[in-house]
Amino acid sequence: MTLDDLRVFVAVCRAGSLSAVARDLSCTQSAVSQHVKRLERETGVSLLERQPRGVVPTAAGRILCDAAADGIAGLDLALRRVGDLVNGESGSVRITTGGTTVRHFMAEAIVSFRRRYPEVSLEFQTETSSRGCFDALKASNLDLAWITIGGPVRGIEQRPVVELPWVLAIRSDDPLAARPRIDPPDLTGIHLVRLPPNSTSGAHLDAVFAELGIRAGSGTSVADWDTALLLAELGLGHAVVPAVPGLPAPGDGGPLRLIPIPALPPLSVGWAVRRWDALSPLARAFADMVAESGTKTRTTA
Repeated sequence: MTLDDLRVFVAVCRAGSLSAVARDLSCTQSAVSQHVKRLERETGVSLLERQPRGVVPTAAGRILCDAAADGIAGLDLALRRVGDLVNGESGSVRITTGGTTVRHFMAEAIVSFRRRYPEVSLEFQTETSSRGCFDALKASNLDLAWITIGGPVRGIEQRPVVELPWVLAIRSDDPLAARPRIDPPDLTGIHLVRLPPNSTSGAHLDAVFAELGIRAGSGTSVADWDTALLLAELGLGHAVVPAVPGLPAPGDGGPLRLIPIPALPPLSVGWAVRRWDALSPLARAFADMVAESGTKTRTTA
């Protein structure tokens, strides 16, 4: 059993396909299969179950995959930290996050970090959901993930940074635009631009709506908050979105109005890592800068 055997096996379990992993590794499917077979010979059990559309781990396979993934992640992180010791302040920090997060939460921190550590590379990997960020964090040598805080995730530590209140984004000529606030009954029946229900923020909002008895009309589903804001500005619906940094200020004279919805509990966003105590000094410095700029933004907003 080799480390490569375990890496390939974990990749197969996550992809659900031998051929997909073979393409990613630029090798043959037979070569991928040999890694798995070697593990099966040494463990004495079947680790994968073949299905019409790919493979899934058996009960034994899931046990081995979880243990191997944790061990590989820890080893990769240790190797990164060794590299940081060798390279000093000329290493890298790798972050995964959503497509619009960098602009809203990290712009100021990126500038500050670059000034303080000009030799350090900041590398960003885009995912479409917090779940995707968790999977990427566990599957590779990423340092940090910026996510919507949700329930516990095995092998991941989450740390809230900012609490975001919810607002209703509407055109300035909408009948609701003159309201100083929006109450839950005001949302009943209006057509909302919705976030995907499989996203953490979308699921959070749907759960709150159900708890408060809000029955909003169905509308267009979008992948991110910025698209929801754009559609609201174009008059294609109303959007309930978190008040992320950089949104138009109330009364700025633009075509979009953002009306507070104080009855909705705020959305918590922040960092996720495999282990905070194992985070490299450079990654910790960037995480702290983002947290500091986010707290300052909420205080002065």
